[in-house]
Amino acid sequence: MAATAAWLAPPSRTELIENLVSGVDRYNPSNVGILEDYLYHQIRSEEYDCLANLAILKLYQFNPDLFNPDVVINILLKALTAEPFPDFNLCISLLDDRPPNSALDEPDPLPTLLPLLMNLYNLLHQCRFSAFWVLYRSDELEVIRENYTVECAGFEDAIREVAARSVRATFTRINSERLGTYVDLSGPELEAWVAKQRWTFDSSTGVVSIPPNPDNQIESVVIQEHIKLPQLSKVISHTVQVK
Repeated sequence: MAATAAWLAPPSRTELIENLVSGVDRYNPSNVGILEDYLYHQIRSEEYDCLANLAILKLYQFNPDLFNPDVVINILLKALTAEPFPDFNLCISLLDDRPPNSALDEPDPLPTLLPLLMNLYNLLHQCRFSAFWVLYRSDELEVIRENYTVECAGFEDAIREVAARSVRATFTRINSERLGTYVDLSGPELEAWVAKQRWTFDSSTGVVSIPPNPDNQIESVVIQEHIKLPQLSKVISHTVQVK
């Protein structure tokens, strides 16, 4: 419930943005600049507001002349950090097929980068974290690292939190080397990250222990059901009478 409430109304959202997101002004194209500035505030400050970012994409959908591919790429990158919530797919659903925008000063990077971003999302969604980092560090995604995520404060740490949520829900103990591939860390950096998660690292065995929580504990549950079948009782009674 708390996560849903924060998704609907992040504490960082100002009254101005709240009015734009919740009222009829969300469809006013003159407000797109305010929402774009708010997006870049999110990028600089490690904050996130999905509904405000969706409002930008909706304005682009209704007003193709406003379309800014760099803004879209930044929105998709922020949505990646929200996995396992469906934010990325919500954003993709608002990206219509469109002809190249000849008004842009530079070539549109979105047709090239969108498939790569979708590959990153699929790897995260499938919990293939090691493969995610291999692709993210590849030469193929150098343009994303150097032009976009380098300016997105805390992007890599936010992805590590995605992995941490899955590990926390799945494991009670995990080899530190395996965990390191999930979060792209090793040595002292990995140990510091484990301590920040309040997990325990045993240096003698190389095993990280995750405290019990409702998701990583296996508990046997006995379920008893009492089913009444009045129609079957009538059939049996009728059969006995006939005999």
